[in-house]
Amino acid sequence: MSSLTSLKKRHKPNGSCNGVNGGQIVGDAKKSAHSGLLGNASFMKWTAKDLLGVVRYHPIPCVLAASLLFFMFVEYTLRMIPSSSPPFDLGFVATRSLHRVLASWPALNSLLAGLNTVFVGMQTAYIVWTWVVEGRPRATISALFMFTFRGVLGYSTQLPVPEGFLGSGVDFPVGNVSFFLFYSGHVAASVIASLDMKRMQRWELARIFDTLNILQMVRLLSTRGHYTIDLVVGVGAGFLFDCSCRKV
Repeated sequence: MSSLTSLKKRHKPNGSCNGVNGGQIVGDAKKSAHSGLLGNASFMKWTAKDLLGVVRYHPIPCVLAASLLFFMFVEYTLRMIPSSSPPFDLGFVATRSLHRVLASWPALNSLLAGLNTVFVGMQTAYIVWTWVVEGRPRATISALFMFTFRGVLGYSTQLPVPEGFLGSGVDFPVGNVSFFLFYSGHVAASVIASLDMKRMQRWELARIFDTLNILQMVRLLSTRGHYTIDLVVGVGAGFLFDCSCRKV
């Protein structure tokens, strides 16, 4: 067969080329050009079955989306706290009864403060031990990074001491001295130590530290030693600074 004959067979009179209709190619090109950005958008391919599947197979994002809408409503309808009033703290409301007990029983307050200071010593000892004895500096560097950043934030926005603060001479910092409120170094250091324990599969010790950390947060709220936001961000800071030193 000559090359000309072969070429004629490939290019048919109806405009097709190698079995593909030429008009279809031009039409697809025009459709793609006119569809623009939204033509390839993901939601253009969604079906009712897909939407129902999100609710069925991905409930957590749906709950978070509903929560977002709820708190958007709350934010736009809530009356803000006047500058002359103390901050509203839900953690303080939840620990109101325990606060009254500690306020009327200073000896119990000092006992719990002393035990909390011992726990802070346990955190410090473990974090330093991992570097000095075991030769693993990650937890130590994470803690140093965390406390440095806490100092920067704490100095940048100095929050007022909460009303009803119950101090103790045996609390940490020992001597009932001043301290930065935002964020909680007590909580963040506990998280850093616990994460290291879990990496080393020291599960029982990690569970003990996590339990003591929760009790520590309850005491800090009850004594008005920290706002709730200080504790929540302290947990996040522990994860953040531990993760930032993962290559150490």
